[in-house]
Amino acid sequence: MERASVQRKAVAVEALTERLKEAKTAVLFDYKGLTVEQFTDLRNQLRNEGCEVNVIKNNISRRASVAAGYEELADSFVGPKALILGFDDVVAPAKIIAEFAKANKVVEIEGGVIEGKVVARESIMELANLPSRETLLTQLAAGLLMPVREVAIGLNMLAEQQEAN
Repeated sequence: MERASVQRKAVAVEALTERLKEAKTAVLFDYKGLTVEQFTDLRNQLRNEGCEVNVIKNNISRRASVAAGYEELADSFVGPKALILGFDDVVAPAKIIAEFAKANKVVEIEGGVIEGKVVARESIMELANLPSRETLLTQLAAGLLMPVREVAIGLNMLAEQQEAN
């Protein structure tokens, strides 16, 4: 009986280790005080963005984070913690939990992992405050088009001046 339990835990550690290694972003947060309805709402928001949220025993989470190479993260698994894993978009998990934490004051972001690097709460919040990918691409395109626009205006003015002469 005890051997089966140990084996189940080892499988759980291995599975979580693999998920942590696959994730682009992982955000650890304290969910104490959330209702089931609020947690379900958060889970749905995350699922819509290709993320998942897990509540796993701290001992399993600690072992998995060490096995994945995130030793600094292992010390944070104390008390009621949940782990968000983002696989597609690096920014989405941070944005969603930051907005959710504003609306639900009991949620406390602890830290996490961004593209293989363990980070503190501040880095998660900086990531959450970045503009969306689409906004950044629009800003980049506008920045690249501005010099072309200025050259076109200059050439047009030169052409008009030569026509007038």
